[in-house]
Amino acid sequence: MLATSILLTKELPSLIYNPTRDRFDESWEAPLATLLGLGRAAGADFIEFFLERVNYISCLAEDDAITSISPKLSTGAGVRVFRGQSDCYVSTNDLSFSGLKAALEKALSIQGLILPAPNSYVPEINLELLRDYAIKNNKDTWNSQFSSMQEMSEVLLDANAKLKQKANHVQSRRAVYFRDWQEVLVAASDGTFARDIRLTQSVGYNLLCADGANRSSIGKRSGNTGDANFLRNWNYEADSEEVAESAGKMLYADYVESGTYPIIMANAFGGVIFHEACGHLLETTQIERKTTPFIDKKGEKIAHQNLTAWDEGRSQNAFGTIDMDDEGMPTQRTLLIENGILKNFIADRAGSMRTGHPRTGSGRRQGYTYAAASRMRNTYIAPGDYALEDLFNSVDKGIYCKKMGGGSVGATGEFNFGVDEAYLIENGKITKPLKGAVLIGEAKEIMNKISMSSRDLELASGFCGSISGSVYVTVGQPHIKVDSITVGGR
Repeated sequence: MLATSILLTKELPSLIYNPTRDRFDESWEAPLATLLGLGRAAGADFIEFFLERVNYISCLAEDDAITSISPKLSTGAGVRVFRGQSDCYVSTNDLSFSGLKAALEKALSIQGLILPAPNSYVPEINLELLRDYAIKNNKDTWNSQFSSMQEMSEVLLDANAKLKQKANHVQSRRAVYFRDWQEVLVAASDGTFARDIRLTQSVGYNLLCADGANRSSIGKRSGNTGDANFLRNWNYEADSEEVAESAGKMLYADYVESGTYPIIMANAFGGVIFHEACGHLLETTQIERKTTPFIDKKGEKIAHQNLTAWDEGRSQNAFGTIDMDDEGMPTQRTLLIENGILKNFIADRAGSMRTGHPRTGSGRRQGYTYAAASRMRNTYIAPGDYALEDLFNSVDKGIYCKKMGGGSVGATGEFNFGVDEAYLIENGKITKPLKGAVLIGEAKEIMNKISMSSRDLELASGFCGSISGSVYVTVGQPHIKVDSITVGGR
């Protein structure tokens, strides 16, 4: 919101601002409001500042030793300038007033704009009262509750020792943990002024077993946002039993025969295929590039009538949960698909401006060196009305994909995904273990073949890479049945 002018550009060099250096608080309002007004005076249609502080540490235990402890501290800011539908982004690690002004001047110059003459008025930008999610949700206390490096090391070594007890034919054992603390402040020329602190943690196992020519590799990872005691509460005994059991079964498993099968896909991380093969195609970045088959399908059927899917940032402690996005918009729940009908796309500010789809609190970025873009948060297929045994009883011969591995997805939804743990289904029953399965398909076809969903929705943590870097996300689903899919094997 613009008000009366408050200063002349020639007065800028004499201004003295002393914002708090170790915290983003109300003291940052005056310098940021002045810079936003300066950008508007230069002719920009919209300006946004994103400030960030990061305190990150990771710890790796291999077999019976800690082999890596990697800390990282960073501070910086980015400024995004819009002129019409064009935008540009400049970042800096200099958070002084002059440093931020230099970044703004560079961004303006990219847009063909220059700072106004010395006697020009700088309009006042009236920022809202600081929306401080950190204070509101008591996040400023997290730093005092973190595990020490010694505690991290002890937990991971104990976890690896437990895995050694549970598994046979062990080739290597790895336990890894990271903690990512991030403070952000967003100020924009529409009056947005908001602060948040995020705490993201992950811990998990990787186990490699070998017996002669037989090999198996199984991993398990858990993630959390907002629980400072997450590592202390890790139930590594249960996880070690699960990983060891899976590795043992896959060690001597037969290779799957290539063909077309009905499959039952497990809940939790099984949702990675929906995330990759469909979720990305619902981001407005794909609409802007015209690389999604769903570009003009809003309100039309794009999936089986039994499929409903959500993207949201509200599930407690889930890996993609945020109180606000990286453009300062409060998070929300976004219904993507309802009973097979496409309802909404995933939109950030720029995507909304260029495509007309409403913002969904999905402007996200890896850090201050990236401009925000439309990104998923917690994305999952909703639970259905079927019991789990109903899914299996509907399959005479097929494959149960219990644990998904890595894969790749083409620009328009063609995908292939490895399956780390699979089993043959015969007459509705799980029989022998199988390995080497690769699922091959195309999003717009496979979505119409997900005909059954059970009631056992579970979420799983993941990492997602796109044009705004790598962000923390959740994938998820109940057990689902895909009526037919190409399975590569031997």
